[in-house]
Amino acid sequence: MKKKDVNLQFIKSAVSLKNRFNDINQIKEWIKFQNEKVIVNVTKINFEKLDQWVFAEQTTNLVHRSGKFFSIDGIRVKTNSGVISEWEQPIINQPEIGYLGFIAKEFDGILYFLLQAKIEPGNVNHVQLSPTLQATKSNYTQVHKGKTPAYLNYFVNAKPEQILLDQLQSEQGARFLKKRNRNIIIKVDEDISLLDNFIWLTLAQIKILMSEDNLVSMDTRTVISGIPFGSVEESAVDFYIETSSFLKKESVRTGFLRSTLIKDKALHTLDDLINFITKKKSYFELFVEKIPLVDVKNWSIEEDCIRHTDNKFFKVIAVKVEIDNREVVSWTQPMIEPAQEGICAFVCKNIDGMPHFAVQAKLECGNFDIIEFAPTVQCLTGNYRTSGVGHLPFLDCVLNAKKEQIIYDTVQSEEGGRFYKEQNRNMLVMVGDEVNINLPDNYVWMTLNQLQTFIKFNNYINIQARSLIAAISFIDF
Repeated sequence: MKKKDVNLQFIKSAVSLKNRFNDINQIKEWIKFQNEKVIVNVTKINFEKLDQWVFAEQTTNLVHRSGKFFSIDGIRVKTNSGVISEWEQPIINQPEIGYLGFIAKEFDGILYFLLQAKIEPGNVNHVQLSPTLQATKSNYTQVHKGKTPAYLNYFVNAKPEQILLDQLQSEQGARFLKKRNRNIIIKVDEDISLLDNFIWLTLAQIKILMSEDNLVSMDTRTVISGIPFGSVEESAVDFYIETSSFLKKESVRTGFLRSTLIKDKALHTLDDLINFITKKKSYFELFVEKIPLVDVKNWSIEEDCIRHTDNKFFKVIAVKVEIDNREVVSWTQPMIEPAQEGICAFVCKNIDGMPHFAVQAKLECGNFDIIEFAPTVQCLTGNYRTSGVGHLPFLDCVLNAKKEQIIYDTVQSEEGGRFYKEQNRNMLVMVGDEVNINLPDNYVWMTLNQLQTFIKFNNYINIQARSLIAAISFIDF
Protein backbone atom coordinates (compact mmCIF):
# COMPACT_ATOMS: atom_id res chain seq x y z
CA MET A 1 0.00 0.00 0.00
CA LYS A 2 1.31 3.44 -0.95
CA LYS A 3 2.21 5.83 1.88
CA LYS A 4 -0.27 8.44 0.60
CA ASP A 5 -3.10 5.91 0.65
CA VAL A 6 -2.23 4.86 4.21
CA ASN A 7 -2.25 8.49 5.36
CA LEU A 8 -5.65 9.03 3.76
CA GLN A 9 -7.05 5.95 5.50
CA PHE A 10 -5.88 7.28 8.85
CA ILE A 11 -7.42 10.71 8.16
CA LYS A 12 -10.77 9.19 7.16
CA SER A 13 -10.82 7.11 10.34
CA ALA A 14 -9.87 10.17 12.44
CA VAL A 15 -12.95 12.11 11.26
CA SER A 16 -15.44 9.22 11.17
CA LEU A 17 -17.75 8.71 14.14
CA LYS A 18 -19.91 6.28 12.20
CA ASN A 19 -19.25 2.73 13.40
CA ARG A 20 -21.15 -0.23 12.00
CA PHE A 21 -20.83 -2.02 15.35
CA ASN A 22 -21.10 0.47 18.23
CA ASP A 23 -21.69 4.15 18.88
CA ILE A 24 -19.95 6.02 21.74
CA ASN A 25 -22.68 5.31 24.30
CA GLN A 26 -22.71 1.59 23.43
CA ILE A 27 -18.93 1.48 23.82
CA LYS A 28 -19.17 3.01 27.30
CA GLU A 29 -21.82 0.45 28.26
CA TRP A 30 -19.58 -2.31 26.90
CA ILE A 31 -16.67 -1.08 29.04
CA LYS A 32 -18.97 -1.01 32.07
CA PHE A 33 -20.03 -4.59 31.35
CA GLN A 34 -16.42 -5.71 30.96
CA ASN A 35 -15.65 -4.17 34.35
CA GLU A 36 -18.55 -5.86 36.08
CA LYS A 37 -17.86 -9.37 34.83
CA VAL A 38 -14.19 -9.63 35.90
CA ILE A 39 -13.05 -10.32 39.44
CA VAL A 40 -10.08 -8.12 40.39
CA ASN A 41 -8.18 -8.08 43.67
CA VAL A 42 -5.01 -6.03 44.13
CA THR A 43 -3.57 -5.99 47.64
CA LYS A 44 -0.47 -4.27 48.98
CA ILE A 45 1.90 -6.72 50.67
CA ASN A 46 5.29 -6.70 52.38
CA PHE A 47 8.33 -7.39 50.21
CA GLU A 48 8.95 -10.71 51.98
CA LYS A 49 5.64 -12.01 50.57
CA LEU A 50 6.68 -11.46 46.98
CA ASP A 51 6.85 -14.71 45.02
CA GLN A 52 9.94 -15.08 42.78
CA TRP A 53 11.06 -11.52 43.59
CA VAL A 54 14.07 -10.97 45.86
CA PHE A 55 16.61 -8.36 46.87
CA ALA A 56 19.79 -9.50 45.12
CA GLU A 57 22.68 -10.18 47.50
CA GLN A 58 25.37 -8.04 45.85
CA THR A 59 23.40 -5.09 44.41
CA THR A 60 20.34 -5.27 46.70
CA ASN A 61 18.33 -4.54 43.55
CA LEU A 62 14.80 -5.91 43.61
CA VAL A 63 14.86 -8.58 40.88
CA HIS A 64 12.88 -11.53 39.52
CA ARG A 65 14.58 -14.89 40.03
CA SER A 66 14.31 -15.65 36.32
CA GLY A 67 16.38 -12.57 35.48
CA LYS A 68 13.51 -11.45 33.22
CA PHE A 69 10.64 -8.96 33.44
CA PHE A 70 12.22 -5.93 35.15
CA SER A 71 14.16 -4.89 38.24
CA ILE A 72 14.20 -1.96 40.64
CA ASP A 73 17.75 -0.59 40.57
CA GLY A 74 19.55 2.25 42.29
CA ILE A 75 21.14 5.05 40.25
CA ARG A 76 23.22 8.16 40.85
CA VAL A 77 22.53 11.04 38.46
CA LYS A 78 24.76 14.01 37.59
CA THR A 79 23.73 16.74 35.16
CA ASN A 80 24.23 20.42 34.34
CA SER A 81 20.50 20.85 33.68
CA GLY A 82 18.13 22.39 36.19
CA VAL A 83 18.52 23.56 39.77
CA ILE A 84 19.54 20.18 41.20
CA SER A 85 22.73 18.87 39.60
CA GLU A 86 23.09 15.55 41.44
CA TRP A 87 20.70 13.08 43.04
CA GLU A 88 20.10 9.39 43.67
CA GLN A 89 16.91 7.38 43.23
CA PRO A 90 15.39 3.97 42.54
CA ILE A 91 14.42 3.36 38.91
CA ILE A 92 12.73 0.63 36.85
CA ASN A 93 15.25 -1.20 34.68
CA GLN A 94 13.44 -3.12 31.92
CA PRO A 95 15.85 -3.45 28.99
CA GLU A 96 13.70 -5.79 26.90
CA ILE A 97 11.54 -4.32 24.13
CA GLY A 98 7.86 -5.25 24.23
CA TYR A 99 4.96 -5.02 21.80
CA LEU A 100 2.30 -2.31 21.85
CA GLY A 101 0.32 -3.18 18.77
CA PHE A 102 -2.99 -2.67 16.98
CA ILE A 103 -4.67 -4.81 14.38
CA ALA A 104 -6.51 -2.57 11.89
CA LYS A 105 -9.11 -3.60 9.33
CA GLU A 106 -11.33 -1.80 6.83
CA PHE A 107 -15.10 -1.91 7.16
CA ASP A 108 -17.24 0.07 4.72
CA GLY A 109 -14.14 1.89 3.50
CA ILE A 110 -13.18 3.10 7.00
CA LEU A 111 -10.19 1.85 8.99
CA TYR A 112 -11.09 0.34 12.37
CA PHE A 113 -8.76 -0.54 15.24
CA LEU A 114 -9.08 -3.60 17.46
CA LEU A 115 -8.90 -2.63 21.14
CA GLN A 116 -9.11 -4.80 24.22
CA ALA A 117 -10.73 -4.16 27.57
CA LYS A 118 -7.62 -4.82 29.61
CA ILE A 119 -7.13 -4.74 33.35
CA GLU A 120 -3.74 -3.80 34.72
CA PRO A 121 -3.05 -4.04 38.47
CA GLY A 122 -2.36 -0.32 38.77
CA ASN A 123 -5.44 0.94 36.90
CA VAL A 124 -7.61 3.18 39.06
CA ASN A 125 -10.78 1.89 37.38
CA HIS A 126 -9.68 -1.63 36.41
CA VAL A 127 -10.69 -1.84 32.70
CA GLN A 128 -9.16 0.55 30.19
CA LEU A 129 -9.14 0.44 26.39
CA SER A 130 -5.74 -0.97 25.44
CA PRO A 131 -3.98 -2.03 22.24
CA THR A 132 -4.78 -5.37 20.60
CA LEU A 133 -1.45 -6.66 21.87
CA GLN A 134 0.28 -5.32 24.94
CA ALA A 135 3.07 -7.59 26.08
CA THR A 136 6.63 -7.49 27.33
CA LYS A 137 9.10 -9.94 25.81
CA SER A 138 8.97 -11.95 29.05
CA ASN A 139 5.19 -12.16 28.68
CA TYR A 140 4.99 -13.23 25.06
CA THR A 141 7.87 -15.71 25.47
CA GLN A 142 5.86 -17.12 28.41
CA VAL A 143 8.47 -16.77 31.14
CA HIS A 144 5.48 -16.63 33.50
CA LYS A 145 4.34 -20.06 32.13
CA GLY A 146 0.95 -18.58 31.37
CA LYS A 147 -1.10 -18.48 28.17
CA THR A 148 0.13 -16.84 24.97
CA PRO A 149 -1.29 -13.31 24.52
CA ALA A 150 -4.26 -13.16 22.17
CA TYR A 151 -3.54 -12.28 18.52
CA LEU A 152 0.25 -12.47 19.03
CA ASN A 153 0.68 -14.58 15.88
CA TYR A 154 -0.69 -11.79 13.66
CA PHE A 155 2.19 -9.55 14.73
CA VAL A 156 4.90 -12.20 14.71
CA ASN A 157 3.90 -13.29 11.19
CA ALA A 158 3.05 -9.84 9.77
CA LYS A 159 4.29 -9.22 6.23
CA PRO A 160 6.02 -5.91 5.42
CA GLU A 161 3.09 -4.75 3.29
CA GLN A 162 0.75 -5.19 6.27
CA ILE A 163 2.68 -2.86 8.56
CA LEU A 164 1.19 0.65 8.66
CA LEU A 165 3.33 1.91 11.55
CA ASP A 166 6.43 0.52 13.25
CA GLN A 167 8.38 2.63 15.74
CA LEU A 168 10.47 2.31 18.88
CA GLN A 169 9.18 4.80 21.45
CA SER A 170 10.41 5.80 24.87
CA GLU A 171 8.62 5.32 28.18
CA GLN A 172 8.53 7.61 31.27
CA GLY A 173 12.06 9.01 31.51
CA ALA A 174 11.90 9.81 35.23
CA ARG A 175 10.85 6.26 36.19
CA PHE A 176 12.33 3.92 33.54
CA LEU A 177 16.00 3.56 32.62
CA LYS A 178 16.22 3.89 28.82
CA LYS A 179 13.00 1.89 28.34
CA ARG A 180 11.51 1.52 24.86
CA ASN A 181 8.61 -0.36 23.34
CA ARG A 182 7.80 -1.32 19.77
CA ASN A 183 4.71 0.63 18.69
CA ILE A 184 3.17 -1.14 15.71
CA ILE A 185 -0.03 -1.14 13.64
CA ILE A 186 -0.73 -3.91 11.16
CA LYS A 187 -3.60 -4.18 8.71
CA VAL A 188 -5.45 -7.42 7.97
CA ASP A 189 -7.91 -8.14 5.18
CA GLU A 190 -9.23 -11.49 6.36
CA ASP A 191 -11.95 -11.95 8.95
CA ILE A 192 -10.58 -12.64 12.40
CA SER A 193 -12.29 -14.16 15.39
CA LEU A 194 -13.39 -11.42 17.82
CA LEU A 195 -12.74 -12.46 21.40
CA ASP A 196 -15.17 -11.42 24.12
CA ASN A 197 -13.12 -8.54 25.56
CA PHE A 198 -12.14 -6.97 22.22
CA ILE A 199 -13.94 -4.30 20.20
CA TRP A 200 -13.59 -2.48 16.85
CA LEU A 201 -13.40 1.35 17.00
CA THR A 202 -12.63 4.12 14.54
CA LEU A 203 -9.78 6.50 15.30
CA ALA A 204 -12.28 9.34 15.86
CA GLN A 205 -14.06 7.27 18.51
CA ILE A 206 -10.80 6.46 20.29
CA LYS A 207 -9.90 10.16 20.41
CA ILE A 208 -13.32 11.17 21.73
CA LEU A 209 -13.12 8.52 24.45
CA MET A 210 -9.84 10.16 25.52
CA SER A 211 -11.94 13.14 26.62
CA GLU A 212 -13.18 10.93 29.47
CA ASP A 213 -11.10 10.32 32.59
CA ASN A 214 -9.09 7.08 32.60
CA LEU A 215 -10.92 5.24 29.80
CA VAL A 216 -8.07 4.93 27.29
CA SER A 217 -4.78 3.48 28.50
CA MET A 218 -1.37 5.10 28.18
CA ASP A 219 -0.30 2.29 25.87
CA THR A 220 -3.12 3.05 23.45
CA ARG A 221 -2.30 6.74 23.55
CA THR A 222 1.39 6.27 22.71
CA VAL A 223 0.64 4.12 19.64
CA ILE A 224 -2.13 6.42 18.40
CA SER A 225 0.16 9.45 18.70
CA GLY A 226 2.52 8.02 16.09
CA ILE A 227 -0.11 7.61 13.38
CA PRO A 228 1.12 9.42 10.24
CA PHE A 229 -1.33 11.71 8.46
CA GLY A 230 1.19 13.04 5.97
CA SER A 231 1.40 16.52 4.46
CA VAL A 232 -1.15 18.07 2.09
CA GLU A 233 -1.34 21.34 0.17
CA GLU A 234 -3.33 24.01 2.00
CA SER A 235 -5.89 24.23 -0.82
CA ALA A 236 -6.56 20.49 -0.55
CA VAL A 237 -7.05 20.76 3.22
CA ASP A 238 -9.46 23.69 2.75
CA PHE A 239 -11.45 21.68 0.19
CA TYR A 240 -11.56 18.65 2.47
CA ILE A 241 -12.82 20.75 5.39
CA GLU A 242 -15.40 22.49 3.17
CA THR A 243 -16.87 19.22 1.89
CA SER A 244 -16.70 17.14 5.09
CA SER A 245 -19.89 16.55 7.07
CA PHE A 246 -17.89 16.00 10.27
CA LEU A 247 -15.74 19.16 10.31
CA LYS A 248 -16.64 22.73 11.28
CA LYS A 249 -14.93 25.35 9.15
CA GLU A 250 -13.92 27.78 11.92
CA SER A 251 -13.48 25.29 14.77
CA VAL A 252 -10.37 25.12 16.97
CA ARG A 253 -10.26 21.39 16.24
CA THR A 254 -10.36 22.00 12.50
CA GLY A 255 -7.41 24.30 13.10
CA PHE A 256 -5.63 21.34 14.68
CA LEU A 257 -6.29 19.35 11.49
CA ARG A 258 -4.71 22.15 9.47
CA SER A 259 -1.74 22.19 11.86
CA THR A 260 -1.43 18.43 11.32
CA LEU A 261 -1.61 18.34 7.53
CA ILE A 262 0.05 21.58 6.37
CA LYS A 263 3.84 21.67 6.64
CA ASP A 264 4.83 24.99 5.01
CA LYS A 265 3.18 27.50 7.39
CA ALA A 266 5.25 26.84 10.50
CA LEU A 267 7.18 29.52 12.37
CA HIS A 268 10.34 27.39 12.26
CA THR A 269 11.63 24.99 9.64
CA LEU A 270 12.46 21.37 10.46
CA ASP A 271 16.14 22.26 10.07
CA ASP A 272 15.67 25.00 12.68
CA LEU A 273 14.12 22.48 15.09
CA ILE A 274 16.82 19.88 14.49
CA ASN A 275 19.42 22.56 15.21
CA PHE A 276 17.53 23.56 18.39
CA ILE A 277 17.38 20.03 19.84
CA THR A 278 20.92 19.15 18.70
CA LYS A 279 22.33 22.17 20.55
CA LYS A 280 20.46 21.15 23.70
CA LYS A 281 21.69 17.56 23.50
CA SER A 282 25.24 18.80 22.93
CA TYR A 283 25.20 21.28 25.80
CA PHE A 284 23.38 19.37 28.53
CA GLU A 285 25.18 16.48 30.19
CA LEU A 286 23.64 13.42 31.77
CA PHE A 287 25.69 10.85 33.67
CA VAL A 288 23.82 7.91 35.17
CA GLU A 289 25.69 5.43 37.35
CA LYS A 290 24.15 2.26 38.76
CA ILE A 291 24.61 1.89 42.50
CA PRO A 292 23.36 -0.65 45.07
CA LEU A 293 19.76 0.08 45.97
CA VAL A 294 20.62 -0.01 49.67
CA ASP A 295 23.14 2.83 49.15
CA VAL A 296 20.70 5.26 47.50
CA LYS A 297 20.85 8.46 49.56
CA ASN A 298 17.66 9.83 51.12
CA TRP A 299 15.73 6.65 50.30
CA SER A 300 14.75 4.05 52.90
CA ILE A 301 14.08 0.35 52.29
CA GLU A 302 11.30 -0.73 54.65
CA GLU A 303 9.17 -3.85 55.07
CA ASP A 304 6.42 -2.69 52.74
CA CYS A 305 7.95 0.07 50.62
CA ILE A 306 11.04 1.91 49.41
CA ARG A 307 10.36 5.58 50.05
CA HIS A 308 12.04 8.96 50.03
CA THR A 309 12.82 10.09 53.58
CA ASP A 310 10.62 13.17 53.04
CA ASN A 311 7.84 11.06 51.45
CA LYS A 312 8.33 12.90 48.15
CA PHE A 313 8.27 11.75 44.54
CA PHE A 314 7.12 8.10 44.70
CA LYS A 315 7.30 4.82 46.57
CA VAL A 316 8.24 1.34 45.43
CA ILE A 317 5.60 -1.03 46.81
CA ALA A 318 4.73 -4.72 46.46
CA VAL A 319 1.30 -6.05 45.45
CA LYS A 320 -0.52 -9.35 45.14
CA VAL A 321 -2.72 -9.44 42.03
CA GLU A 322 -5.70 -11.62 41.12
CA ILE A 323 -7.33 -10.96 37.73
CA ASP A 324 -9.34 -13.83 36.34
CA ASN A 325 -9.07 -13.06 32.60
CA ARG A 326 -5.28 -12.63 32.29
CA GLU A 327 -2.71 -15.05 30.82
CA VAL A 328 -1.69 -15.64 34.46
CA VAL A 329 -4.56 -15.14 36.90
CA SER A 330 -2.54 -14.58 40.08
CA TRP A 331 0.92 -13.15 40.73
CA THR A 332 2.95 -10.72 42.84
CA GLN A 333 5.16 -7.87 41.71
CA PRO A 334 6.75 -4.54 42.68
CA MET A 335 5.05 -1.32 41.51
CA ILE A 336 5.66 2.43 41.63
CA GLU A 337 3.17 4.46 43.66
CA PRO A 338 3.20 8.26 43.11
CA ALA A 339 3.23 10.75 45.97
CA GLN A 340 0.68 12.98 44.23
CA GLU A 341 -1.16 13.72 41.00
CA GLY A 342 0.80 15.60 38.33
CA ILE A 343 -0.05 17.82 35.40
CA CYS A 344 0.95 17.76 31.73
CA ALA A 345 -0.19 20.58 29.44
CA PHE A 346 0.45 22.08 26.04
CA VAL A 347 0.06 25.83 25.58
CA CYS A 348 -1.21 26.44 22.03
CA LYS A 349 -1.21 29.70 20.06
CA ASN A 350 -2.26 30.73 16.58
CA ILE A 351 0.76 32.16 14.75
CA ASP A 352 -0.08 33.61 11.33
CA GLY A 353 -3.33 31.66 11.47
CA MET A 354 -1.68 28.30 12.20
CA PRO A 355 -1.96 26.56 15.61
CA HIS A 356 1.46 26.07 17.20
CA PHE A 357 2.44 24.29 20.42
CA ALA A 358 4.98 25.55 22.95
CA VAL A 359 7.32 22.56 23.37
CA GLN A 360 10.08 22.28 25.95
CA ALA A 361 13.38 20.46 25.66
CA LYS A 362 13.37 18.32 28.79
CA LEU A 363 16.11 16.22 30.37
CA GLU A 364 15.04 13.19 32.42
CA CYS A 365 17.41 10.73 34.04
CA GLY A 366 16.12 7.68 32.15
CA ASN A 367 16.14 9.27 28.70
CA PHE A 368 17.85 7.24 26.01
CA ASP A 369 19.40 10.35 24.43
CA ILE A 370 19.56 13.04 27.16
CA ILE A 371 16.83 15.42 25.91
CA GLU A 372 13.33 14.82 24.56
CA PHE A 373 10.62 17.23 23.46
CA ALA A 374 8.02 17.48 26.24
CA PRO A 375 4.77 19.33 26.94
CA THR A 376 4.91 23.04 27.81
CA VAL A 377 4.22 22.09 31.42
CA GLN A 378 5.19 18.71 32.89
CA CYS A 379 5.07 18.30 36.66
CA LEU A 380 5.04 14.67 37.76
CA THR A 381 7.32 14.42 40.79
CA GLY A 382 6.37 17.38 42.99
CA ASN A 383 3.25 19.15 44.21
CA TYR A 384 2.76 21.59 41.34
CA ARG A 385 -0.02 23.42 43.20
CA THR A 386 2.46 24.72 45.76
CA SER A 387 6.09 24.31 44.72
CA GLY A 388 5.58 25.05 41.02
CA VAL A 389 3.36 28.13 41.06
CA GLY A 390 5.40 31.22 40.24
CA HIS A 391 8.51 29.18 39.47
CA LEU A 392 7.72 26.94 36.50
CA PRO A 393 7.26 28.64 33.11
CA PHE A 394 3.64 28.70 31.92
CA LEU A 395 2.22 26.85 34.96
CA ASP A 396 0.32 29.94 36.13
CA CYS A 397 -0.94 30.45 32.58
CA VAL A 398 -2.33 26.90 32.47
CA LEU A 399 -3.84 26.85 35.95
CA ASN A 400 -5.46 30.28 35.52
CA ALA A 401 -6.75 29.70 31.98
CA LYS A 402 -10.27 30.89 31.25
CA LYS A 403 -12.90 28.28 30.54
CA GLU A 404 -13.11 29.20 26.86
CA GLN A 405 -9.32 28.75 26.51
CA ILE A 406 -9.33 25.15 27.75
CA ILE A 407 -9.65 22.82 24.79
CA TYR A 408 -8.94 19.59 26.66
CA ASP A 409 -8.89 18.81 30.36
CA THR A 410 -8.99 15.25 31.66
CA VAL A 411 -7.32 12.97 34.17
CA GLN A 412 -5.38 10.18 32.48
CA SER A 413 -3.62 7.14 33.92
CA GLU A 414 0.00 6.23 33.54
CA GLU A 415 0.80 2.66 32.48
CA GLY A 416 -0.99 0.37 34.95
CA GLY A 417 1.40 -2.55 34.67
CA ARG A 418 4.16 -0.71 36.53
CA PHE A 419 2.46 2.32 38.14
CA TYR A 420 -0.01 1.93 40.98
CA LYS A 421 -3.03 4.23 40.56
CA GLU A 422 -0.97 7.00 39.03
CA GLN A 423 -3.00 9.58 37.18
CA ASN A 424 -2.14 13.04 35.88
CA ARG A 425 -4.15 16.00 34.70
CA ASN A 426 -3.80 16.43 30.92
CA MET A 427 -4.62 19.81 29.36
CA LEU A 428 -4.56 21.76 26.10
CA VAL A 429 -4.86 25.52 26.56
CA MET A 430 -5.30 27.97 23.67
CA VAL A 431 -3.76 31.36 24.45
CA GLY A 432 -3.66 34.75 22.77
CA ASP A 433 -1.55 37.86 23.16
CA GLU A 434 -0.90 37.14 26.85
CA VAL A 435 1.77 34.66 25.72
CA ASN A 436 4.55 36.25 23.69
CA ILE A 437 5.77 34.64 20.51
CA ASN A 438 9.28 34.82 21.99
CA LEU A 439 9.68 31.85 24.33
CA PRO A 440 12.14 31.09 27.13
CA ASP A 441 15.44 29.57 26.02
CA ASN A 442 14.38 25.96 26.55
CA TYR A 443 11.13 26.25 24.56
CA VAL A 444 10.21 26.36 20.88
CA TRP A 445 7.00 26.67 18.82
CA MET A 446 6.06 23.63 16.71
CA THR A 447 3.06 22.69 14.59
CA LEU A 448 1.39 19.31 14.93
CA ASN A 449 2.83 18.35 11.55
CA GLN A 450 6.33 18.97 12.92
CA LEU A 451 5.65 17.12 16.18
CA GLN A 452 4.38 14.11 14.27
CA THR A 453 7.37 14.23 11.96
CA PHE A 454 9.67 13.94 14.99
CA ILE A 455 7.56 11.12 16.48
CA LYS A 456 8.56 8.96 13.50
CA PHE A 457 12.13 8.97 14.80
CA ASN A 458 13.01 7.32 18.10
CA ASN A 459 13.56 9.25 21.32
CA TYR A 460 12.52 12.73 20.23
CA ILE A 461 9.01 13.18 21.68
CA ASN A 462 8.44 12.00 25.24
CA ILE A 463 5.50 9.88 26.30
CA GLN A 464 3.70 12.71 28.11
CA ALA A 465 3.76 14.82 24.94
CA ARG A 466 2.66 11.86 22.83
CA SER A 467 -0.25 11.21 25.18
CA LEU A 468 -1.51 14.77 24.65
CA ILE A 469 -0.97 14.63 20.89
CA ALA A 470 -2.98 11.40 20.70
CA ALA A 471 -5.93 13.06 22.43
CA ILE A 472 -6.25 15.86 19.87
CA SER A 473 -9.53 15.35 18.05
CA PHE A 474 -10.32 17.01 14.74
CA ILE A 475 -14.10 16.93 15.14
CA ASP A 476 -16.33 18.73 17.63
CA PHE A 477 -18.46 16.56 19.89
